[in-house]
Amino acid sequence: MTKGLLTTTVGSFPKPDYLTRARNQFSLGKIGREELAALERQATAEVIRLQEEIGLDILVHGEMERGDMVAYFAELLTESMAISGLVRSYGNRYYRKPIIIGKLRWQGPMTVEMWRYAQGLTDKPVKGMLTGPYTMVDWSFDEYYDSRREAVLDMAGVIHQEAMELEKAGARYIQVDEPAASTRPEEMALVSQGLAVVTEGLKAKTISHVCYGDFAKVFDQIVDLPVDQLDIEAANSDYDLLELFRRHPFDKEVALGVVDVHDHRLETVEEVKEGIRRGLEVLPLERLYIDPDCGLKTRTWEEAAAKLRVMVQAVREVKGELGLES
Repeated sequence: MTKGLLTTTVGSFPKPDYLTRARNQFSLGKIGREELAALERQATAEVIRLQEEIGLDILVHGEMERGDMVAYFAELLTESMAISGLVRSYGNRYYRKPIIIGKLRWQGPMTVEMWRYAQGLTDKPVKGMLTGPYTMVDWSFDEYYDSRREAVLDMAGVIHQEAMELEKAGARYIQVDEPAASTRPEEMALVSQGLAVVTEGLKAKTISHVCYGDFAKVFDQIVDLPVDQLDIEAANSDYDLLELFRRHPFDKEVALGVVDVHDHRLETVEEVKEGIRRGLEVLPLERLYIDPDCGLKTRTWEEAAAKLRVMVQAVREVKGELGLES
């Protein structure tokens, strides 16, 4: 891979219709876990093939086995967590909010089997994907701990153990998503403490995707988060964050979101090239990665593929203009 402007995605992909139907059938008891798992693997293989065909550099497995980024882990931490009824997330999207009911402990690998399966389908690196401890706690009801800090740090220990298992399995990139990180500026120190526990001792490249909230208020704390790379949405805010980067230089890598996954409109190659150029005005080539603003699961399969094709073509053209190999 050419060093600089490497392409990737944030993590999730839209589920194919057959898998959505199967998940509904499973919830109604009409099919078994084994049949559902086979379809999740089929969809995962399709995600890997699509990314290879498009030409992405660093792949994801698409999270076909996950309904929600928090509930998925909670459902596997059966000694520590339970699941409530449906709670609205935003718009017309709902999820079953987890409940912390006991001391948080790692109970065994939760993501390694699917990561290993996905990595076995490609020679390109596949990111290990985890939800961060702050978001896990913030998006759950807590009926056990006396303080958020204690809950977050115990959850961080759980996620750390999972990250270590991914690294042992061979993961070279481990992403710890913290979308709730900037929603409470007064708790950014706790976000950082939790991530520090998660990433301690890891040799894999560590990444955190952060979205929502007022970045300007917590900018200094976000760029100091104990990870190697920050993954940020930029396209849907007209790249406002780049001005913060310009005024306050820092030395982390950045994965820059250049297509808006919350918009059905397909960006043009020229639009995306302009976003990449704006990124290069602020960040050196070797520290700039290119990806969508956020996970792709809210788009259709066709929309996701089209946006990624535009993104990769834009990167190729910018590299050509810079005299770099694609």
